Amino acid sequence: MPFRPRDLAVQLSAAQELETFRLPLDAARRKAREVINHAPRNGLTSVVQNWKQLPDGRIEFVIRHFSAAD
Repeated sequence: MPFRPRDLAVQLSAAQELETFRLPLDAARRKAREVINHAPRNGLTSVVQNWKQLPDGRIEFVIRHFSAAD
């Protein structure tokens, strides 16, 4: 059965933890790569979201942690 938009909305709202980072470009790339390369830990899987460049040149992004069972 394919995902429905409602399923995605429920999954996003059930996120365990939300972290926001504002880092220089190279540091932001390293942090995002670290999150992408790590296997799920403690029953949580991490996703990088909302990557954008701020006027001062830093990168802002959010890391959400979801239950790995979802």
